[in-house]
Amino acid sequence: MKKIRLALLSGGDSSEREVSLSSGKQVYEALDKEKYHISKYDPKTDLKQIVEDAPNIDVALLILHGPNGEDGTVQGLLELLKIPYQGAGVLGSALAMNKLAAKTMYEQSGIKVPQYISFSKGDFFNNNIEQTATLKTDYTQIDSWVDKLGLPIVVKPACAGSSVGMSIVKNKEDIVQAIEKAFQFDKNILLESYIRGVELTCGVLGNRELEALPVIEIIPGKGYEFFDYNAKYLKGASEEICPARIEDKVRIKVQEYAIAAHKALFLRGYSRSDMLLSNDGELYLLETNTIPGMTATSLYPQSAQVAGYSFAQILDKLISLAME
Repeated sequence: MKKIRLALLSGGDSSEREVSLSSGKQVYEALDKEKYHISKYDPKTDLKQIVEDAPNIDVALLILHGPNGEDGTVQGLLELLKIPYQGAGVLGSALAMNKLAAKTMYEQSGIKVPQYISFSKGDFFNNNIEQTATLKTDYTQIDSWVDKLGLPIVVKPACAGSSVGMSIVKNKEDIVQAIEKAFQFDKNILLESYIRGVELTCGVLGNRELEALPVIEIIPGKGYEFFDYNAKYLKGASEEICPARIEDKVRIKVQEYAIAAHKALFLRGYSRSDMLLSNDGELYLLETNTIPGMTATSLYPQSAQVAGYSFAQILDKLISLAME
């Protein structure tokens, strides 16, 4: 049988570069070398080479995270080069990457999200020292945010993954510092109501026929207030339970939300949506990942394994869906 000529893309230039490289290495090791002829590329340095090699590439497997990888930019290049690739297209990738755009689509589809406020860097931090100082000393604006969202408040960049630049603020005096931190990663940010409850995540698999994978319950380890970058990637920092310890009616709703979010954002192939089950039983959708972490122990492969797919098999499935 003729080998499939596969381009494996990992790395890139986002703040999640190292995670992408690590994932790409594990994916390479898991791929069947009898089935695939694999060429590895790093978009940070190898875009020209991808263009030159395009006629000899059957399919691309993107193991990229964050801006310039997960946001539709690389997907657009591959579209121009007529190279099939796994996962969301340009539109879906861009929508999911922008948390504000995604929330708008969720709400139009009847999916519940936490209350939020959004604004851009130019609204408050346009290199005007006097304006910034006023926000720090005059709490009128901040009081209005607290009145709407309550405390704590979640502050996050609109376009960043792996909880990069995210803070949970318990005192209004700390909000400006959290905003400044978020603006280091994006010019648009979100302030959200903090939901106390259980963190859940659910994967979706398929193109036309969608399969909701088993739900995972996430328990950040001691010292982690939420599932932040370190809690995600440091070995043993968090506990992940699959299937989640939730009632069947909740599980069904989580899976329905995951499929509804996948459809609302015009996704294909696969996705993973993160949610919170509040202490009073309400389910809130937080965000959807179009290229979920793909190490053997990442959340999506864990869930797929419970559904009956080995790590190698789920990679085969994603490549097959890309070429479909």
